Amino acid sequence: MKTFLISATIALLFISSTLPQNSGAEFGQWCVADRQFPDGVVQAALDWACQNGADCSKIQPGQPCFEPNTVMDHASFVFNDFYQRKKHSGGTCDFHSAAVGTETDPSHGSCSFPYIP
Repeated sequence: MKTFLISATIALLFISSTLPQNSGAEFGQWCVADRQFPDGVVQAALDWACQNGADCSKIQPGQPCFEPNTVMDHASFVFNDFYQRKKHSGGTCDFHSAAVGTETDPSHGSCSFPYIP
């Protein structure tokens, strides 16, 4: 019985050490604009985020996240940028309820949404 337990323990240790480890990206959390809210509410939250630490340079004309040129798309990028920068110091994905979390990477084309594990 003792030999069986030792063999079983070794087998379990081996199996657990060979399983893929979570790299973070598979279970990432991004923050995007909630499309149920009116553009005016989302725009106000977007403006606030730009004034309080989000990188809004990538949603400017000619930059990788300018297109599609909509309030919702720009807000999604900015909300996510702000959230990724602040989440480890208490920041949330709320923006007066104008944003929601998602486990689906919203990056598209040349617009890469940051993810910080």
